[in-house]
Amino acid sequence: MFRRRRKTDEYAPGGKAGGRPDRAVIVYSGRAREAYKGVPVIIGGLEASLRRLGHYDYWEDKVRRSILLDSKADLLIYGMGERAILEIAEALDGGIDVKDITWVKGTCYRANPASLDPETMVSSEKGKPVRLPDFEEIRTSKEAYGRSFAMQYRNNDDITGHTLIEPYNESTCVVQNPPQPPLEREELDGIYELPFENRWHPSYDAEGGIPAFKEVKFSIVSSRGCFGGCSFCALTYHQGRQVRSRSCESIVEEAKKLTGLADFKGYIHDIGGPTANFRSPACEKQLTAGICRNKDCLYPGVCRNMKVDHSDYLQVLRSVRKLDKVKKVFIRSGIRYDYLMADPHRKEFLEELCRYHVSGTLKVAPEHISPPVLAQMRKPGKEVFLQFCEAYKKTNEKLGLKQYLIPYLISSHPGSRLEDAVELALFLKQYGFIPDQVQDFYPTPGTLATCIYYTEQDPFTGEPVYVAKTLEEKKMQRALIHYNRPENRKTVIAALKKAGREDLIPVLLSSGKKHRSNR
Repeated sequence: MFRRRRKTDEYAPGGKAGGRPDRAVIVYSGRAREAYKGVPVIIGGLEASLRRLGHYDYWEDKVRRSILLDSKADLLIYGMGERAILEIAEALDGGIDVKDITWVKGTCYRANPASLDPETMVSSEKGKPVRLPDFEEIRTSKEAYGRSFAMQYRNNDDITGHTLIEPYNESTCVVQNPPQPPLEREELDGIYELPFENRWHPSYDAEGGIPAFKEVKFSIVSSRGCFGGCSFCALTYHQGRQVRSRSCESIVEEAKKLTGLADFKGYIHDIGGPTANFRSPACEKQLTAGICRNKDCLYPGVCRNMKVDHSDYLQVLRSVRKLDKVKKVFIRSGIRYDYLMADPHRKEFLEELCRYHVSGTLKVAPEHISPPVLAQMRKPGKEVFLQFCEAYKKTNEKLGLKQYLIPYLISSHPGSRLEDAVELALFLKQYGFIPDQVQDFYPTPGTLATCIYYTEQDPFTGEPVYVAKTLEEKKMQRALIHYNRPENRKTVIAALKKAGREDLIPVLLSSGKKHRSNR
């Protein structure tokens, strides 16, 4: 295991760690109950979403109960929650007891299994509620855990999703209603046009404010949802795979407000979302039939029904660029390059991307290049990445610009053996890439990759998957990606010896000239 407490907290005043308790949702729910006797306690947000049913907890290395039970809250809202909040508020305002609010989509509630009536429970048009394996079964059986995860994964769509029932004992179960439909453009515009202060609370000024907010203060959210399907990403479980976006007019209005702030320096740091260049549903079918239950939109290749179009995003970027006081608009939330390369009109977008929205380097996320690892990540093959690199290089040459690519990479992802890490190091050496950021895989509740990490098998096929879990191997895989750093030399040598590739020691650790032309 490779666990380490953060020394700083970017979401706390002054970035100081230790100001919030561990498992804050559970603790704060209890304190709220103590302070406001008889008042309903409703939890929500990302933490509640990802832990809404039984889940593997990396920190404790065990399967924990639904956070609804551990927090002793009355209701749990999962997903973005705006519509659910309104429906619950209206019900409470109408005098309905919180324990009777069981029909709201996008919520979980506690119930007695004997009191449930499948005929009256909320469900989709596709069928009646689905019973998951008992909590005790998923706690003690990894096979059952994987089976439960697969059932949850296939029921995470507002059109095709069923109500899920997770039993705990004879008197307790957690019921998950189907997700709320995604907010449409007019609804999103309305939310982002509310009079937010766009600053941290003034009481934090004396401590230096909230560091994390400084990174996003001049960024604009343009979309929600992601059909990318990366197995390590929690967005699918929280926002869903259906993409919706704000109108160009709404985004421009927000940009105008940002330009009026006293500390605006002319730079919009980002216009994007989970994936910057996703602005609409992947295909027309999703609008009426929902998400495909057993297929991905971009893996193993781009679906033939995919609607690939960058024209709407280009209109947004062009409109914001034209505003007075705006010097440059960056794209930091990431370009999905396989989606871009599938666009017949990609040259137009690439030219504007390189000309107006990159300043020296563009960060992209191939994550790895070894086929077995990419298969577990559900990411495109390295040949697609190389095609994008070539197109990016030629575009910059055409524009007379010297700009580079920096890849985001993940070490020790499920499926990655030491041999795969060696292959990645050789790839980086061959093409002259010098990674800026490397993330050691961290199991997040709700993700496919976390399920694979815990069970060491694919939950859909039952096939075994290799998982690096020892601290020694994790350090080796990470060091191989940063093989050029002097402090990693001993670890790289040890890794190459362990992999039986001592012949590569002079190749990776030579002091020869770096090939920076492709970086």
